[in-house]
Amino acid sequence: MSGLARALVQAGRLPAAQADALQKQAATDKVPFIDTLVASGQIDARDLAAFCSETFGYPLMDLQTLSIDALPPKAIDNKLMQAQRVVALAKRGNKLSVAISDPTNIQALDQIKFQSEASVEPVIVAHDVLIALLAKLMKSAEQTLNEMVGDEQDIQFAEEDTQAAPAPEANDIEDAPIVKFLNKILMDAVNMGASDIHFEPFEKFYRIRLRVDGVLREHAQPPITIRDKLVSRIKVLAKLDISEKRVPQDGRMRLILSPVKAIDFRVSTLPTLFGEKTVMRILDATQAQMGIDALGYDPDQKELLLDAIQRPYGMVLVTGPTGSGKTVSLYTCLNVINKPGINISTAEDPAEINLPGVNQVNVNDKAGLTFPVALKSFLRQDPDIIMVGEIRDLETADIAIKAAQTGHMVFSTLHTNDAPSTLTRLMNMGVAPFNIASSVIMITAQRLARRLCTCKQPADTSREVMLAAGFRDHELEGDWKPYKPVGCERCLGSGYKGRVGIYQIMPITPAIEKIILAHGNSMEIAAQSEAEGVKSLRRSGLMKVKQGLTSLEEVLGCTNE
Repeated sequence: MSGLARALVQAGRLPAAQADALQKQAATDKVPFIDTLVASGQIDARDLAAFCSETFGYPLMDLQTLSIDALPPKAIDNKLMQAQRVVALAKRGNKLSVAISDPTNIQALDQIKFQSEASVEPVIVAHDVLIALLAKLMKSAEQTLNEMVGDEQDIQFAEEDTQAAPAPEANDIEDAPIVKFLNKILMDAVNMGASDIHFEPFEKFYRIRLRVDGVLREHAQPPITIRDKLVSRIKVLAKLDISEKRVPQDGRMRLILSPVKAIDFRVSTLPTLFGEKTVMRILDATQAQMGIDALGYDPDQKELLLDAIQRPYGMVLVTGPTGSGKTVSLYTCLNVINKPGINISTAEDPAEINLPGVNQVNVNDKAGLTFPVALKSFLRQDPDIIMVGEIRDLETADIAIKAAQTGHMVFSTLHTNDAPSTLTRLMNMGVAPFNIASSVIMITAQRLARRLCTCKQPADTSREVMLAAGFRDHELEGDWKPYKPVGCERCLGSGYKGRVGIYQIMPITPAIEKIILAHGNSMEIAAQSEAEGVKSLRRSGLMKVKQGLTSLEEVLGCTNE
């Protein structure tokens, strides 16, 4: 007779004959005695829990008041939880509180102690509630994912790296719910026009956010139990090491939508307190093929830019913060001049968009293929045009400038706030002023502002506010009004759909060259460029407001004056 049956008989709560009959029935059905006892209706599950608590001296708890999110993840193996009918409630130091309905199940307590290497503290709970919680824990993640996925996404990925050594958990990442859920997230991101996907683990929840039109929006909160499997699935697709979770990793994957349409994703993982955060940058090659007219340059700015990039030699620099569209602008320029008679080479970290007819090189610092090494090699490859992903140090800047001085056209990017400060940034980096003056022919600074949706409406903005923002008196003449965002189904209630570029195009004129040679500062350069008719980022943004492309608040938020 089991320990629980004996305790019930000794306490007079269950006749011996009835206990024997239930014991035999449990053996025949190959289930624990407590299952047969509760199912028979001889004793109510809550009465049985109270009896066990009083008899064996363990605390009693009502599981129905407990939130699943409050349970410690992975404190006990899922298979052990299901086999022994136990649930981990809390872990404090070396002590593990465990919900159990049959305290005489010494085998379960011993196995938990052995696996967790912790001191186990049993807590008595009602058997039927415990079974319901176990079922919920085992099935909630899969059911939740299936509900979130809906119709299965019919997509393909580029062939995975078959030579990579599988990690022990590799078998788990092919779980159908995980695969379907990730496919849905990727397709949602592509359909919404997102630029980035953030998979973020926290202590109590797991969050997925999409950056749409430059703003992060929460898209889903899947069960926290899937976080490791989801990251592992992404790592396999991006050809990363799924067994390495202690250091950041970078990779790339390709989503094949059709025989003629594929989208690349740049994947970055980062260990955080509660798991690996994963960010995926969506690289759509069609963006670089939109044409220069689609980027939002004013007619005079477009003319200046096209004149500069079609010169035989010199340096054109594009500046702005991360996510301001510098790469798309550079690729668009390369597309304009990409002809069979021109040899174009690029060094990038990494190459974000594939351009047919352009020789693209991924720098690899670990292998010794740095920006300077790639540039030196380019100069032995009979180049006409060289594109450097980013000028980060003096050595890269020196080689790029020497290339521009020796008959090559060089494109590159820098992280600065505006065009005038780029020149002082190069000086601070250690580049000699005469080298800057003799090589740089144009600097463009840019920002991306959200474009107003078709649901926009005129805004009642006072003249004083418009003047304070930077408008001039003559620009406010007429009956035009700025527009404000409203929100509709098309723009998901934000009032904005898509983005428009705001640009500062600054040619390096003889007057600006003199300021550079005299070690002038960015304020002097800015004053001279304004005198020559160069619009600042704020002025360019205000013209977009007057054209009804974006709102005044959006321009004020992404530019300084």
